[in-house]
Amino acid sequence: MVKPQTLFEKIWNAHVVTDLGGESALIAIDRIFLHERTGAAALGSMAEAGRAVIDPHRVFAVMDHIVDTRPGRGDGTLMPGGDAFITETRAACHAAGITLFDVNDPDQGITHVISPELGIVVPGCTLIAPDSHTCTQGAFGAFARGIGSSEAEHAMATGTLRVAKPKNMRVTFEGKLPPGVTAKDMILRLIADHGASGGRRHVVEFSGDAVRALDMEARMTLCNMATEFAALSGIIAPDETTFAYLQGRRYAPDPLPDWTDLITDNGANFDVEIFIDAASIEPMISWGTSPAQSVALSATVPTKADRNALNYMGLEPGQPLAGLPIDVAFIGSCTNARLSDLRRAAAIVKGKTKAQDILALVVPGSSAVKRAAEAEGLDQIFVDAGFEWRESGCSLCFYSGGESFPAGSRVISSTNRNFEGRQGPGIRTHIASPEVVAASAIVGRITAP
Repeated sequence: MVKPQTLFEKIWNAHVVTDLGGESALIAIDRIFLHERTGAAALGSMAEAGRAVIDPHRVFAVMDHIVDTRPGRGDGTLMPGGDAFITETRAACHAAGITLFDVNDPDQGITHVISPELGIVVPGCTLIAPDSHTCTQGAFGAFARGIGSSEAEHAMATGTLRVAKPKNMRVTFEGKLPPGVTAKDMILRLIADHGASGGRRHVVEFSGDAVRALDMEARMTLCNMATEFAALSGIIAPDETTFAYLQGRRYAPDPLPDWTDLITDNGANFDVEIFIDAASIEPMISWGTSPAQSVALSATVPTKADRNALNYMGLEPGQPLAGLPIDVAFIGSCTNARLSDLRRAAAIVKGKTKAQDILALVVPGSSAVKRAAEAEGLDQIFVDAGFEWRESGCSLCFYSGGESFPAGSRVISSTNRNFEGRQGPGIRTHIASPEVVAASAIVGRITAP
């Protein structure tokens, strides 16, 4: 009899080229995605060493990290010298013969948004990118993980990568989510309960009724923050929801293969099992400098909170988070800038006006999302409410020497990280769902939708 396998083990075993001993193996890599912050370095290093990309059709690149998101953009950036990253990546991609989604390409967008949109990620594949949030794409039943530039070089030159086999963890969200609770709240609850290192050395399979009820965009949000749990990746078994999403996508196979066997077998062993009652989850918000330092929006700062985090955030134990004044509200990033995110935020904003003296902006996750939102009139809803409407890109997800605010500014953000300086020197970031960000922008204080 064949030993029952987890979903991840099935993908791993199908891609092992050779066992290297010590739990490591050389595995085949199906897709590689680069961006302008690291792409030129990896391709340039390969060219200097006289190595070519073994299969250019499997490699893609996009301008997303440093690219300006203001209307009318070109190669110029707010980051001093940032234009060099763009022009050098463009030249290197053209020389290597790989597909590039350039600054104003109709398919430009954040890596982990456009790869699913275009059907580049598919169930059962291995996909890597020099970006820690590549795990987002595990939502499609793929082994998707972030890597370094030197690993990207190795994979582009050989089509393989040396990987230490991770352990298996399953997180089961049992039951039904309450109204208004999102995938962002699910992952923040997991990390808050089990710590920022709770998933270390594991691939985390998300399962349960609450996960199966999510659409693909929400599943991507859930997997996106597996890296904030220290997991190597997150993964969700593909199902009819997955197949319907991929049907007709440009790079997806036509017809779609039968992927129905890409599920964890009954009796398969997980190294760790975690169960969470979905009905007990509330809208969440971070109070500190790690996603693990998050609580329900109705709660207060913990009485035994880390003093360094409190000092940085300007908070005290027992202080309510609801009602805390904000300076900036940001809806964007690879976590929460897809069309469904913008629809939900716009429904809250419609017919209202943002609070005076705060900056509120929306940065769509891709150019395709931007066009679709504009076709539905979502952009006008945000603009009428006083929000800025931008071009797609990573934008205020992180600080790269460009757009920022005075030290001490308090930002509520739909992004995935809130460590010290993530959005700029001295910036205090609270991460939450797009709904909470939108509602907070209207009243100028952290508030529930």
